[in-house]
Amino acid sequence: MTNKIITLEEAVAMIPDGATIMYGGFLGRGSAHHIIDALSKSGKKDFTIIGNDCGMAQGPNGDLWGMAKLIHNHQVKHVINSHVGMTPDVAQQNMVEKTLTVDLIPQGSLAEMIRAGGAGLGGVLTPTGVGTIVEDSPYCLGKQTIEGKEYLLMKPLHADVAILNAHMVDRMGNMWFKGMTRNFNPMMATAADLVIVEADNVVELGDIEPENVHVTGACVNYIVDGGKY
Repeated sequence: MTNKIITLEEAVAMIPDGATIMYGGFLGRGSAHHIIDALSKSGKKDFTIIGNDCGMAQGPNGDLWGMAKLIHNHQVKHVINSHVGMTPDVAQQNMVEKTLTVDLIPQGSLAEMIRAGGAGLGGVLTPTGVGTIVEDSPYCLGKQTIEGKEYLLMKPLHADVAILNAHMVDRMGNMWFKGMTRNFNPMMATAADLVIVEADNVVELGDIEPENVHVTGACVNYIVDGGKY
């Protein structure tokens, strides 16, 4: 059996400057916090990040939470998100400093664009955004009318690296998510060249019953044992 477990340092070393990074989580819930924290201290930069949001300026302990750490450090050049309101640094760097590009995409569309990227599809047809500025987005490939209804064709999304989090991960990478941590993590597991999952708990093969596996280990390249950090 191939050993997929690596150290936090090894995981960060695999993420180069300028990488496009997908990351799971909904305001930090379900994010790979140890990997993100280590990446924020690495000095690496020029990232394009794809996720639901950029974490929070004030997390559970009152500190920067999730991807807000990388934004605060000016390690990100491009944000592709649905919601950035909890991270004021995004507005500061985008609208005042002009150092950060921000593309906001409707949440459901973003999720399906990631799913399409993982499935090898050419795009997603959605009525969301018809007649709005979404039509002018670089991610909109045009408009189609199907049975009298208008749809936008949105581009699929793909990343160099996906950093994910799961409550239980066995040594083959099979994942089980607890509660709302399931959010963006499963679809991102299929939409990146390199997939690293941070496990709250590393368990033995068979500890997760086959019918309870949310994402198969075939999608996972490496595992970081988050319980060690």
